[in-house]
Amino acid sequence: MRRLPLFAVTGLVAVGLTLSACGSDSLTPTTPAQPSAPGTGGTSAGGGVDAALAAKVPADIKAAGKIVIGTDPSYAPNEMLAADGKTVEGFDVDIFNAVAAKLGLETEWHPAGFGTIILGVTGDKYDIGVSSFTINDERKKQVNMVSYYSAGTQWVVAKGNPEKVNMDDVCGKSVGAQKDTVQAEDLAARSKKCTDAGKPAVTMVIQEKQDQVTADVVSGKTVAMLADSPVGLYAVKQTGQLEALGDIYDSAPYGYVLPKDQTDFANLLVEALKATKADGSYDAALKKYAVEAGGIDNFAVNP
Repeated sequence: MRRLPLFAVTGLVAVGLTLSACGSDSLTPTTPAQPSAPGTGGTSAGGGVDAALAAKVPADIKAAGKIVIGTDPSYAPNEMLAADGKTVEGFDVDIFNAVAAKLGLETEWHPAGFGTIILGVTGDKYDIGVSSFTINDERKKQVNMVSYYSAGTQWVVAKGNPEKVNMDDVCGKSVGAQKDTVQAEDLAARSKKCTDAGKPAVTMVIQEKQDQVTADVVSGKTVAMLADSPVGLYAVKQTGQLEALGDIYDSAPYGYVLPKDQTDFANLLVEALKATKADGSYDAALKKYAVEAGGIDNFAVNP
């Protein structure tokens, strides 16, 4: 699914809101990668290296001493850029840094366009993709996915819903979503339903980054947006100009993205996630960003 931080939202568009979902038009990072020591990010409570797990790290990654990660940092609070405009942070980042710490590894985060991250993983540019990817059958055909969180879709409108948006009837209205996300697919299906019934199509405003999608609702360019539930609710909280519409639906797990031939490493990440759950670092990451509702404990490969 899809993500710059949303503080100081007065003059939102200029500030550059940061919310997006499931990398750049090229695979070159848009900002320098940030190596970080194992467990950095403030979530390694009770952490430290698990020697038994570290012994199972694939030889090439162990030799490098780090995991190279592709991420789209426009999807607050999941993954976003810090105030320095370079450091990637968010609950996804904190959780995975804690996972890497268990394996005795550093993390190196490479900002990228969401739609290019899987290609970067399968093309050996990244060891893994961590960017709020919803696990679905289409993605599992291309890569291995390790579940670590659960999120659904949330609609968001301007505060007070001045356009009286009804999410079950948006024919002819301008609605936003991020490119290459399940929400964009959802919106396309709703538009087809409109035209099949002889009604005007939905005017779909599909943006490369979630911060652009959010800014469109704030500015009035669109009457509503669809986003992952933690992202949509974070936008509501941070902007003060938006509100949630309706209930969260179609909840599904997020997954780390790994190459198809890295099943053993994927299973090792499941073990490391369980270790972070046991030592409290997993729950600390969720609590830090107030997204505990989507926490899981049934981590798995390709669920």
